[in-house]
Amino acid sequence: MKYFLITALMLAFGAQAQKRKVRYEYKKHEVFDFEALDVAGDTSSPGDLSISPRFRKKFRNKIPERQNFNNEMKRALDSVR
Repeated sequence: MKYFLITALMLAFGAQAQKRKVRYEYKKHEVFDFEALDVAGDTSSPGDLSISPRFRKKFRNKIPERQNFNNEMKRALDSVR
């Protein structure tokens, strides 16, 4: 009985293993009738902005702002002399 079931299963899977050659056919030419298409939508004036304003985060500079660079300029001039 075991051998019969094994043989039957092998024959069933063997039959499915045979692949047929599939041939695909694509359209050679396709035509669209744009005049027959109806497009539904809102009409708005072209001056309207379509971009919504967004909040812009301002970052604070972590480096302290210097009022002047006089000392650095004096040291640079001393190194040139």
